[in-house]
Amino acid sequence: MSVETKVFGKTPDGQEIMLYSIKNSKGMQVDLTNLGAIIVNLLVPDKNGQVADVVLGYDKAEDYFRNGCFFGAVIGPSANRIGGASFEVDGTTYQLAVNDGPNNLHSDFFKGYHKALWDAKICDNGVTFSLEDADGNMGFPGNKKVQVTYTLDEENALTLHYHGSSDKKTILNLTNHTYFNLDGHDSGSIEGHELQLNASNYTPIVMGAIPTGEIAPVAGTIMDFTTAKEIGRDIREDFMQIKMTGGYDHNWVIDGWDGELREFAVVKGPKSGRVMKAYTNLPGVQFYAGNAISPQTGKNGAAYARRGGLCLETQYYPDTAHQPSFPSCIFGEGKEYDSVTVYRFE
Repeated sequence: MSVETKVFGKTPDGQEIMLYSIKNSKGMQVDLTNLGAIIVNLLVPDKNGQVADVVLGYDKAEDYFRNGCFFGAVIGPSANRIGGASFEVDGTTYQLAVNDGPNNLHSDFFKGYHKALWDAKICDNGVTFSLEDADGNMGFPGNKKVQVTYTLDEENALTLHYHGSSDKKTILNLTNHTYFNLDGHDSGSIEGHELQLNASNYTPIVMGAIPTGEIAPVAGTIMDFTTAKEIGRDIREDFMQIKMTGGYDHNWVIDGWDGELREFAVVKGPKSGRVMKAYTNLPGVQFYAGNAISPQTGKNGAAYARRGGLCLETQYYPDTAHQPSFPSCIFGEGKEYDSVTVYRFE
């Protein structure tokens, strides 16, 4: 399996941005860029062998400097929301960007890892992206070293292996914000996609999408995806949890979490017949139905709009810093961050 490279664009100060293409013998291909360690294209055969790009994104590297929807990007050092845009470690309070109402979302819209130019090294069947993040950058303590390795295998599985360390205790909660549309990135709404989540519970929120601290059962609510159902079936119901976020945008608690890799989701495209099975060793997943995708032009002139793609962002739960009952995402001083997420296509 080969990895091909080419120039994808340039940063404002003239540095080259590269594109890395990994292909297998089954017709699957992933294109990655060292800008934000972003998944730019993901070409997957359907039931008839027809190949389509199943992730939303842009044709030009320069368009990713805006990327208000975080298409394809690695988010860090802290994905999702932190209430009050601050957190405390060992009695010291750290102030973050106030960028989502009174809260912090995805660390920093301008300085976050999704805007960084990562170092890249080609490895067996993939690419390892790495960066160093200085103590105090974006408000987070610790000199941090972070890497993510993408590999593609002959079973059409794309694996994301993250690793991070810090010389001080800090939050490390990394994720990938790819928007999937299994019928093709240019095929419109994902409301007809079927989703199953191996998650019997979720973390309810208050206004601002900050968890209450409760672990609530999905049974008997429209948050129940333990049996496969169309994403759009209940998305307009008069249910306060999704009214607050304009649709599904919540953290689900993965059943049986023990730090081992386990299947947590199955997604089916209604037209193409593509099936994506997702696996992780993390405790939670933010299922986001793309409710806030702004109307814009994507790859090959495609018109993107609300709910044109869905995200399955594996993670520690949002706002863990303020919820002692949630699994902790404080790492550093010898405790290293390590996680794996796999998206496998059938």
